[in-house]
Amino acid sequence: MAVVDSLVHSASLRLSSSSSPSSKSSLFAGSPLALSPAFVSVKQTCPNRRLVIVSKRISGLEEAMRIRRERELQSTKRLRRRPPLRRGRVSPRLPVPDHIPKPPYFGSPLLPELASEHQVHDSDSIAHMRAACELAARVLDYAGTLVKPSVTTDEIDKAVHQMIIEAGAYPSPLGYGGFPKSVCTSVNECMCHGIPDSRQLQDGDIINIDVTVYLNGYHGDTSRTFLCGNVSDALKNLVQVTEECMERGIAVCKDGASFKKIGKRISDHAEKYGYGVVERFVGHGVGTIFHSQPIIYHHPSRDSNIGYKI
Repeated sequence: MAVVDSLVHSASLRLSSSSSPSSKSSLFAGSPLALSPAFVSVKQTCPNRRLVIVSKRISGLEEAMRIRRERELQSTKRLRRRPPLRRGRVSPRLPVPDHIPKPPYFGSPLLPELASEHQVHDSDSIAHMRAACELAARVLDYAGTLVKPSVTTDEIDKAVHQMIIEAGAYPSPLGYGGFPKSVCTSVNECMCHGIPDSRQLQDGDIINIDVTVYLNGYHGDTSRTFLCGNVSDALKNLVQVTEECMERGIAVCKDGASFKKIGKRISDHAEKYGYGVVERFVGHGVGTIFHSQPIIYHHPSRDSNIGYKI
């Protein structure tokens, strides 16, 4: 209200007489003044007249406020407009010690075919899966602590790589179909499988970190989106709703559950808040094989022939 206050205070105040209590000033009027005897004596010839303070109409006030609002909106738009994501320099892939077991695709530049069989786990394989997933979760938590302005995704990759090999595991993305890094870092508009590089994280960025480890012959796969510095409410809401979609999809999972119902629960919740799901990317089975059936769509699709993308 700085503009309003300055204009009101700069407007000249005048004393005017009113013949009746019901008469209105041009803008607003105050209560009758309690005047000193010296002042009243001057007006004794008009005992029935009362004095009020009024402000003359401020010309252009509404126009000034409109201009101010437009400037504020333009300033807000400038602050919210972010430059498009640009690729930085990708450093050479990191080495893995010889004693660490490697997955079957190690050393091949070819993208493995999606395994057609469903991986059904017994109690022994479930124990191996749990160990791999617990390690992946610990690595992901640690990677999240590194997210802050000026940190590069390449630095996050190096930290993740070191933690995984120190645990005696192999970073599953490394070399998968030629992927050059040990973790996927997807910033802002990059939906998934982003390659770590020399770009520094900026205040207000969001970043999804996708960690998969290969431990004792089993893959543990997990990811989460982190906020970098002061993130806008719109992006915070996007991240929150996306996480809620995941939780609702998980809640459907049980013996005999319909895959279609999982996708419907996800897409329904997203659409409730005005978002849509990305149909190009899907969930997948995991175990001794990195990616296998079943394919889990994020919408209630009956089409089992939609192309698999990694």
